[in-house]
Amino acid sequence: MTDEDSGMRQTLTPLAADQWGDAEYAAFGVLLGIPGDRVPRAGSGHAMDPLKFDIIGLLARHPAMAQAFLTFNGFLLRRGELSPRLRELAILRVANNRRSAFFWGEHARLAIDNGVPEEDIARLAAGNAGFAGADLLVLQATDEMLADGRVDSGTWERLVATLDTHAAMELIFVVGTYTMLAMAFQTWGLAPPPGSAPLP
Repeated sequence: MTDEDSGMRQTLTPLAADQWGDAEYAAFGVLLGIPGDRVPRAGSGHAMDPLKFDIIGLLARHPAMAQAFLTFNGFLLRRGELSPRLRELAILRVANNRRSAFFWGEHARLAIDNGVPEEDIARLAAGNAGFAGADLLVLQATDEMLADGRVDSGTWERLVATLDTHAAMELIFVVGTYTMLAMAFQTWGLAPPPGSAPLP
């Protein structure tokens, strides 16, 4: 899908190599869990070269905000108690609901890396049929948040009983975070990387 096909025009571009400085490296470093001076330099070709991550290059245009946000998002992605499978199912539902080609492409790949079968990803785009247990509960809660801005009290009680309180709380923040990011990247016209799974 091209920008023209999706109606998106790129209004903000990722930082170029010569625009990365100490504050920008420090922001990326919090996501990687390393000091900014140990982040590979932009344009180095390293696997963690910032130029390989358009999302980081956009966020780093506001390095102070990026550092605060990436600290929080890094917790959700790396240190949270919600399982990677459930987290990725929720993010993919957000991507599909918000029509975010970028997040669908990125998180279809991450979901597969975290053991989610491709058939589950394809099913998720069509609804909740075929899901059960914690998977179904997380998708239902995500749907409620996207439709009503809240999780129904009965659904919340089942989430806590199934996942525990910490993981249930994290689910709300995952859905909220990726809804916000989808709005930001839709506004800025961030296209998915070449070869990404297409948005259904």
